[in-house]
Amino acid sequence: MAKITNMEKRLMRSTNEIRKFCFQSSDGHILYATSVGAIEKDTDSIVVLMHGGGPDHQSLIPLAKALSSKHSVVLPDLRGYGKTVCYDRNSYTWNRYAEDVRDLIDYLQVPSIILGGAGIGATIALKSAITFPERLRALILISIEEIEDDKAKAKEIELLEAFAARVLSYGIGAAWEPILKNLSPVIGDMVKDAIPRSEPASISAAAAIVYDRAFYDYKELKDIAIPTFIIPGNDNRHPAVLAKNLVKLLVNAQLSTTSLSNDIRTIDDFSKSLAPCIKQFINDLPSEKILHKD
Repeated sequence: MAKITNMEKRLMRSTNEIRKFCFQSSDGHILYATSVGAIEKDTDSIVVLMHGGGPDHQSLIPLAKALSSKHSVVLPDLRGYGKTVCYDRNSYTWNRYAEDVRDLIDYLQVPSIILGGAGIGATIALKSAITFPERLRALILISIEEIEDDKAKAKEIELLEAFAARVLSYGIGAAWEPILKNLSPVIGDMVKDAIPRSEPASISAAAAIVYDRAFYDYKELKDIAIPTFIIPGNDNRHPAVLAKNLVKLLVNAQLSTTSLSNDIRTIDDFSKSLAPCIKQFINDLPSEKILHKD
Protein backbone atom coordinates (compact mmCIF):
# COMPACT_ATOMS: atom_id res chain seq x y z
CA MET A 1 0.00 0.00 0.00
CA ALA A 2 1.36 3.42 -0.98
CA LYS A 3 2.26 5.73 1.89
CA ILE A 4 0.40 9.01 2.34
CA THR A 5 2.79 11.93 1.88
CA ASN A 6 3.04 14.80 4.36
CA MET A 7 1.47 17.13 1.78
CA GLU A 8 -1.48 14.75 1.38
CA LYS A 9 -1.86 14.61 5.19
CA ARG A 10 -1.94 18.42 5.37
CA LEU A 11 -4.57 18.49 2.60
CA MET A 12 -6.71 15.94 4.46
CA ARG A 13 -6.50 18.02 7.64
CA SER A 14 -7.39 21.23 5.81
CA THR A 15 -10.43 19.75 4.04
CA ASN A 16 -11.76 18.40 7.36
CA GLU A 17 -11.08 21.63 9.26
CA ILE A 18 -14.26 23.15 10.72
CA ARG A 19 -14.02 26.65 12.13
CA LYS A 20 -16.71 28.87 13.62
CA PHE A 21 -16.35 32.62 13.31
CA CYS A 22 -18.35 35.83 13.49
CA PHE A 23 -18.14 39.18 11.74
CA GLN A 24 -19.94 42.50 11.83
CA SER A 25 -22.44 43.48 9.18
CA SER A 26 -22.51 46.98 7.69
CA ASP A 27 -25.53 47.80 9.90
CA GLY A 28 -23.60 46.81 13.03
CA HIS A 29 -25.14 43.39 13.62
CA ILE A 30 -22.99 40.37 14.57
CA LEU A 31 -23.35 37.50 12.11
CA TYR A 32 -22.11 33.94 12.66
CA ALA A 33 -20.77 31.40 10.20
CA THR A 34 -18.92 28.10 9.97
CA SER A 35 -16.24 27.18 7.46
CA VAL A 36 -15.42 23.68 6.27
CA GLY A 37 -11.89 23.53 4.87
CA ALA A 38 -9.13 26.10 5.21
CA ILE A 39 -10.04 29.59 4.00
CA GLU A 40 -7.50 31.36 1.80
CA LYS A 41 -7.58 35.05 0.93
CA ASP A 42 -7.63 36.35 -2.65
CA THR A 43 -9.17 33.21 -4.15
CA ASP A 44 -12.36 32.81 -6.20
CA SER A 45 -12.97 29.16 -5.28
CA ILE A 46 -14.76 29.65 -1.94
CA VAL A 47 -18.31 28.29 -1.92
CA VAL A 48 -20.85 30.01 0.36
CA LEU A 49 -24.00 27.96 0.97
CA MET A 50 -27.06 29.45 2.67
CA HIS A 51 -29.65 27.34 4.45
CA GLY A 52 -33.43 27.56 4.03
CA GLY A 53 -35.88 29.39 6.26
CA GLY A 54 -36.23 27.41 9.49
CA PRO A 55 -33.01 25.38 9.62
CA ASP A 56 -29.56 26.76 10.45
CA HIS A 57 -26.13 26.17 8.92
CA GLN A 58 -25.86 22.65 10.32
CA SER A 59 -28.39 21.40 7.77
CA LEU A 60 -25.69 21.89 5.13
CA ILE A 61 -22.65 20.47 6.93
CA PRO A 62 -22.77 17.03 5.24
CA LEU A 63 -23.00 18.72 1.83
CA ALA A 64 -20.17 21.12 2.74
CA LYS A 65 -17.95 18.21 3.78
CA ALA A 66 -18.67 16.45 0.48
CA LEU A 67 -17.63 19.57 -1.46
CA SER A 68 -14.61 20.48 0.65
CA SER A 69 -12.12 18.10 -0.97
CA LYS A 70 -11.44 20.78 -3.60
CA HIS A 71 -13.17 23.90 -2.29
CA SER A 72 -13.50 25.66 1.03
CA VAL A 73 -17.15 26.01 2.01
CA VAL A 74 -18.63 28.71 4.24
CA LEU A 75 -22.01 28.19 5.91
CA PRO A 76 -23.52 31.34 7.43
CA ASP A 77 -26.32 31.31 9.98
CA LEU A 78 -28.66 33.70 8.21
CA ARG A 79 -29.92 36.72 10.14
CA GLY A 80 -32.53 35.46 12.61
CA TYR A 81 -31.46 31.81 12.54
CA GLY A 82 -29.07 29.67 14.57
CA LYS A 83 -26.50 31.78 16.41
CA THR A 84 -27.27 34.89 14.36
CA VAL A 85 -30.03 36.07 16.67
CA CYS A 86 -31.82 39.25 15.61
CA TYR A 87 -34.95 40.68 17.24
CA ASP A 88 -35.28 43.78 15.04
CA ARG A 89 -38.20 43.06 12.69
CA ASN A 90 -37.33 46.16 10.63
CA SER A 91 -33.97 44.68 9.60
CA TYR A 92 -35.57 41.77 7.72
CA THR A 93 -35.53 42.85 4.09
CA TRP A 94 -34.14 41.13 1.02
CA ASN A 95 -31.72 44.00 0.41
CA ARG A 96 -30.41 43.60 3.96
CA TYR A 97 -29.95 39.85 3.49
CA ALA A 98 -28.02 40.54 0.28
CA GLU A 99 -25.87 43.11 2.07
CA ASP A 100 -25.10 40.48 4.72
CA VAL A 101 -23.69 38.34 1.89
CA ARG A 102 -21.57 41.20 0.60
CA ASP A 103 -20.33 41.89 4.13
CA LEU A 104 -19.30 38.22 4.40
CA ILE A 105 -17.39 38.43 1.10
CA ASP A 106 -15.58 41.52 2.35
CA TYR A 107 -14.77 39.81 5.65
CA LEU A 108 -13.32 36.81 3.80
CA GLN A 109 -11.15 39.22 1.76
CA VAL A 110 -11.84 37.48 -1.53
CA PRO A 111 -12.76 39.10 -4.86
CA SER A 112 -15.68 36.78 -5.55
CA ILE A 113 -17.41 33.61 -4.37
CA ILE A 114 -19.54 30.79 -5.66
CA LEU A 115 -22.87 31.49 -3.94
CA GLY A 116 -25.51 28.87 -3.28
CA GLY A 117 -28.65 28.54 -1.25
CA ALA A 118 -31.78 26.51 -0.59
CA GLY A 119 -35.25 28.02 -0.23
CA ILE A 120 -34.83 31.46 1.34
CA GLY A 121 -31.09 31.04 0.72
CA ALA A 122 -31.77 30.71 -3.02
CA THR A 123 -33.85 33.91 -2.94
CA ILE A 124 -30.99 35.74 -1.21
CA ALA A 125 -28.56 34.37 -3.81
CA LEU A 126 -30.74 35.70 -6.63
CA LYS A 127 -31.06 39.10 -4.93
CA SER A 128 -27.28 39.18 -4.50
CA ALA A 129 -26.75 38.32 -8.18
CA ILE A 130 -28.85 41.31 -9.22
CA THR A 131 -27.25 43.67 -6.68
CA PHE A 132 -23.53 42.83 -7.02
CA PRO A 133 -22.90 40.31 -9.82
CA GLU A 134 -19.24 41.34 -9.97
CA ARG A 135 -18.67 39.64 -6.60
CA LEU A 136 -20.17 36.31 -7.67
CA ARG A 137 -18.47 33.72 -9.81
CA ALA A 138 -21.50 31.43 -10.02
CA LEU A 139 -24.88 30.60 -8.46
CA ILE A 140 -26.20 27.30 -7.10
CA LEU A 141 -29.97 27.49 -6.51
CA ILE A 142 -31.67 24.64 -4.65
CA SER A 143 -35.46 24.44 -4.36
CA ILE A 144 -36.27 28.03 -5.38
CA GLU A 145 -39.11 29.68 -3.49
CA GLU A 146 -42.29 30.56 -5.34
CA ILE A 147 -42.55 34.17 -6.55
CA GLU A 148 -46.12 35.02 -5.56
CA ASP A 149 -48.67 37.23 -7.23
CA ASP A 150 -50.59 39.71 -5.07
CA LYS A 151 -53.24 37.20 -3.99
CA ALA A 152 -50.71 34.53 -3.06
CA LYS A 153 -48.60 37.12 -1.25
CA ALA A 154 -51.58 38.10 0.91
CA LYS A 155 -52.05 34.46 1.88
CA GLU A 156 -48.34 34.18 2.65
CA ILE A 157 -48.52 37.19 4.96
CA GLU A 158 -51.48 35.64 6.77
CA LEU A 159 -49.63 32.32 7.09
CA LEU A 160 -46.43 33.82 8.51
CA GLU A 161 -48.21 36.22 10.83
CA ALA A 162 -49.95 33.20 12.37
CA PHE A 163 -46.65 31.32 12.45
CA ALA A 164 -44.84 34.14 14.27
CA ALA A 165 -47.62 34.36 16.85
CA ARG A 166 -47.60 30.58 17.45
CA VAL A 167 -43.84 30.61 17.95
CA LEU A 168 -44.16 33.08 20.82
CA SER A 169 -47.21 31.40 22.34
CA TYR A 170 -46.52 27.69 21.88
CA GLY A 171 -42.93 27.29 20.70
CA ILE A 172 -41.13 26.73 17.39
CA GLY A 173 -42.09 23.06 17.01
CA ALA A 174 -45.80 23.72 17.42
CA ALA A 175 -45.60 26.67 15.04
CA TRP A 176 -44.05 24.54 12.29
CA GLU A 177 -46.37 21.55 12.70
CA PRO A 178 -49.20 22.68 10.36
CA ILE A 179 -46.70 23.91 7.73
CA LEU A 180 -44.27 20.99 7.46
CA LYS A 181 -46.90 18.51 6.29
CA ASN A 182 -47.03 20.34 2.96
CA LEU A 183 -43.27 20.47 2.43
CA SER A 184 -40.59 18.01 1.35
CA PRO A 185 -39.62 15.49 4.06
CA VAL A 186 -36.02 16.73 4.12
CA ILE A 187 -37.19 20.26 5.00
CA GLY A 188 -38.97 18.80 8.02
CA ASP A 189 -35.80 16.97 9.04
CA MET A 190 -33.74 20.14 8.74
CA VAL A 191 -36.23 22.28 10.67
CA LYS A 192 -36.71 19.79 13.51
CA ASP A 193 -32.95 19.35 13.89
CA ALA A 194 -32.45 23.12 14.23
CA ILE A 195 -35.19 23.82 16.78
CA PRO A 196 -33.02 23.19 19.90
CA ARG A 197 -30.44 25.69 18.57
CA SER A 198 -33.01 28.37 17.68
CA GLU A 199 -34.14 31.40 19.66
CA PRO A 200 -37.98 31.64 19.50
CA ALA A 201 -38.18 35.45 19.58
CA SER A 202 -35.58 35.67 16.80
CA ILE A 203 -37.39 33.08 14.66
CA SER A 204 -40.65 34.98 15.19
CA ALA A 205 -38.99 38.25 14.19
CA ALA A 206 -37.48 36.68 11.06
CA ALA A 207 -41.00 36.00 9.76
CA ALA A 208 -41.23 39.77 9.13
CA ILE A 209 -39.40 39.14 5.82
CA VAL A 210 -42.86 38.29 4.47
CA TYR A 211 -43.71 42.02 4.33
CA ASP A 212 -40.95 42.61 1.77
CA ARG A 213 -40.92 41.28 -1.78
CA ALA A 214 -37.73 40.13 -3.39
CA PHE A 215 -39.33 39.99 -6.86
CA TYR A 216 -42.77 40.51 -8.38
CA ASP A 217 -42.13 38.30 -11.41
CA TYR A 218 -39.40 35.81 -12.28
CA LYS A 219 -38.71 37.76 -15.48
CA GLU A 220 -37.07 40.44 -13.31
CA LEU A 221 -34.15 37.99 -13.13
CA LYS A 222 -33.50 37.97 -16.89
CA ASP A 223 -30.26 39.98 -16.67
CA ILE A 224 -28.46 37.46 -14.46
CA ALA A 225 -25.70 36.15 -16.72
CA ILE A 226 -23.25 34.46 -14.36
CA PRO A 227 -23.20 30.63 -14.54
CA THR A 228 -26.22 29.35 -12.64
CA PHE A 229 -27.04 25.79 -11.60
CA ILE A 230 -30.66 25.14 -10.63
CA ILE A 231 -31.88 22.12 -8.64
CA PRO A 232 -35.71 22.00 -8.69
CA GLY A 233 -37.86 21.71 -5.58
CA ASN A 234 -40.92 19.47 -5.35
CA ASP A 235 -43.67 21.19 -3.39
CA ASN A 236 -46.04 24.12 -3.85
CA ARG A 237 -43.78 26.55 -2.00
CA HIS A 238 -40.77 25.47 -4.09
CA PRO A 239 -42.29 24.57 -7.48
CA ALA A 240 -40.29 22.67 -10.07
CA VAL A 241 -41.94 24.68 -12.86
CA LEU A 242 -40.30 27.88 -11.58
CA ALA A 243 -36.88 26.24 -11.85
CA LYS A 244 -37.62 25.18 -15.43
CA ASN A 245 -38.90 28.63 -16.39
CA LEU A 246 -35.82 30.28 -14.93
CA VAL A 247 -33.49 28.02 -16.89
CA LYS A 248 -35.25 29.08 -20.09
CA LEU A 249 -35.02 32.74 -19.14
CA LEU A 250 -31.37 33.01 -18.09
CA VAL A 251 -28.59 33.14 -20.65
CA ASN A 252 -26.18 30.97 -18.69
CA ALA A 253 -28.32 28.61 -16.59
CA GLN A 254 -28.28 24.85 -16.32
CA LEU A 255 -31.05 22.62 -14.94
CA SER A 256 -29.93 19.73 -12.76
CA THR A 257 -31.13 16.26 -13.66
CA THR A 258 -31.32 15.67 -9.89
CA SER A 259 -34.15 17.33 -7.97
CA LEU A 260 -35.57 17.21 -4.48
CA SER A 261 -37.95 14.31 -3.98
CA ASN A 262 -39.77 12.55 -1.17
CA ASP A 263 -37.00 9.94 -1.22
CA ILE A 264 -34.62 12.58 0.17
CA ARG A 265 -35.55 12.53 3.85
CA THR A 266 -32.46 13.50 5.86
CA ILE A 267 -29.56 15.92 5.58
CA ASP A 268 -27.31 12.98 4.72
CA ASP A 269 -29.68 11.96 1.89
CA PHE A 270 -29.63 15.59 0.77
CA SER A 271 -25.86 15.59 0.55
CA LYS A 272 -25.55 12.20 -1.16
CA SER A 273 -28.13 13.17 -3.78
CA LEU A 274 -26.93 16.69 -4.56
CA ALA A 275 -23.17 16.69 -3.97
CA PRO A 276 -22.18 14.86 -7.19
CA CYS A 277 -24.03 17.22 -9.55
CA ILE A 278 -22.93 20.33 -7.64
CA LYS A 279 -19.31 19.15 -7.75
CA GLN A 280 -19.57 18.63 -11.50
CA PHE A 281 -21.03 22.09 -12.03
CA ILE A 282 -18.27 23.73 -10.00
CA ASN A 283 -15.54 21.74 -11.75
CA ASP A 284 -16.90 22.79 -15.16
CA LEU A 285 -16.98 26.52 -14.37
CA PRO A 286 -15.01 28.75 -16.73
CA SER A 287 -11.95 30.43 -15.31
CA GLU A 288 -13.39 33.89 -15.97
CA LYS A 289 -16.80 35.13 -14.86
CA ILE A 290 -19.49 36.04 -17.38
CA LEU A 291 -21.12 39.19 -16.01
CA HIS A 292 -23.41 40.48 -18.74
CA LYS A 293 -25.33 39.32 -21.78
CA ASP A 294 -23.85 40.11 -25.18
